[in-house]
This record gives sequence, structure tokens and C-alpha cells, in this order.
Amino acid sequence: MDLGADRRGVDMGPSAIRYAGVKKRLEMIGYEVEDKGDLKVATRESESIVYPNLKYLKQIVDVNRALAIVVEQEVNKGRFPLILGGDHSIAIGTIAGMAKRKKDLGVIWFDAHGDLNTAETTPSGNVHGMSLAVSLGIGHPDLTGIGGLDPKIKPEHVVIIGARELDRGEKELIKRIGLKVFTMHEIDRLGMPRVMEEALSIVGKGTDGMHLSLDLDGLDPHDAPGVGTPVIGGITYRESHLAMEMIAEANILSSAEFVEVNPILDIQNKTAKVAVALMSSAFGDKLL
Repeated sequence: MDLGADRRGVDMGPSAIRYAGVKKRLEMIGYEVEDKGDLKVATRESESIVYPNLKYLKQIVDVNRALAIVVEQEVNKGRFPLILGGDHSIAIGTIAGMAKRKKDLGVIWFDAHGDLNTAETTPSGNVHGMSLAVSLGIGHPDLTGIGGLDPKIKPEHVVIIGARELDRGEKELIKRIGLKVFTMHEIDRLGMPRVMEEALSIVGKGTDGMHLSLDLDGLDPHDAPGVGTPVIGGITYRESHLAMEMIAEANILSSAEFVEVNPILDIQNKTAKVAVALMSSAFGDKLL
């Protein structure tokens, strides 16, 4: 999927992650992995923008409806859904599918951005900047209604980690609904161990599972150059591994997605390799 973003290339992210050896890496640490393949996504060249402040709305709704169904089906089989992106608008479908099985889902959202815009506040019209708001039941009804549940998650069960570029409307929404956000200021000041301890305490309280939504632009562009919207001053490679290791130790992870890998902007598939390494840590891989 690249319909939710302006910059082209993230539609090739899943292929780059596969090429970086995600299946083999997870199998090496003891997991049985089935690659379900890609969902069908319309190309920009065959579609047109109807709503400038909700670009490719219908097409994004169609893909996320399909994704929600697949995610729910896999959870019903007792499997762990790991979703590869693609732009961050796919989180709408992932969380919609998980919400059918987890009534009080906790969410850790690693991202440089809040993804809390709506059609009224968006400066770009890109839906990948609205996916968390949609999951909270805030936004266009065609998006919030995917999966039949609205909202999918509660503000008190959500934590954003790594934010360093928030739009005005997002800041206002964060304050209004009381969403917990650990910006880079808090990470620098408190350190990643304390941030993760507090985050895991929040998403683990009164919840029946935890979803990890990791946008690779949450990392510093030095470590993850191949992303659509890079912002300097992000989480370091080592800090991100520590965060994933602490998630694995908490043993509450029930689904995950890794998004916004853009091979066109990458250097020798570096960002996809980082994504695979982080997945491995989140799934319990250790040095010793």
C-alpha cells in the first residue's frame, strides 16, 4: 500500500522485508512462519482522488476491510498476525481485525508522528497521518466503521513513543482525550528503560492483548534512512532494540505491524534489515 502517503515506494516495503530474510530469521528462533502473501491494492495510476483532504479514501477503505478480515481469521486459528507495510494507513485494518478478538486492546505506537489527524486538521490529506485517530473512533465514518466496531481502542490503553513532529490539530487532540505520549524529550530525559516500563504498565493494565505498530521513521534517519517521512533526532538503533526486548519480556504482545519501509529511498536495503532485526527482538531473540 502506498495510497496513504505522498512519497512513492512504500508499496515495495514488504518485498524488501522479505528480501532481508524475515521468514528465515523468525524460523531460526523457533517460530513456524506462513507467508500469506500480499493483499490486492489499487495503483494510483488507475485511480483518482475524489476528496483532497482524504486522498484515495475508497481504495484505502477497501484494502483495510480486507486486511481486517484476514487478521481476524488468523487470530481465530490461534496464530500471531505479523503485518508488513506499506504506509501506516494499514494500521486501520490491522487494529480493526484485532479488535474483533480483543475487546480491550492495548497499543504501543512507535512513530515520529502522531497519526492523529482528521479530514478537518490534516495539512496533506494523507490517510497514513490519520490511522491512530481512526482506530480511536475519530475521523471519517467510512474509516472508523471498518470491521463494524467504532471505536476499536481506548485512549487510556494507547501509548505513542518517539514523537517529534506533531501537527497543531494532533496536539490539541492529545490534550483533549488524555493520550499518553513519550516524545523524544522524554526518551532523552528519562531513558528508554523507564519509558518502556511506564508504557508497558499503561498498555498492560485492563487490557486483553497488546498490538505493536512500529513506523520505521520512529528511528533516527541515520539508522533507518529508507522511510517516506524522515525526521532527524529519532530513536537510536540500540534504544529501539531495547524497547523490543522489553516488549518480548513483558509477554503480552498479540499482534504487530512494521510499516513505512521505502526501498527507493533506502541504502542497500538497510532499513528493511533493521525492521527484520527489530522483529526478531520483539519475538524474543536474545544475544545470550
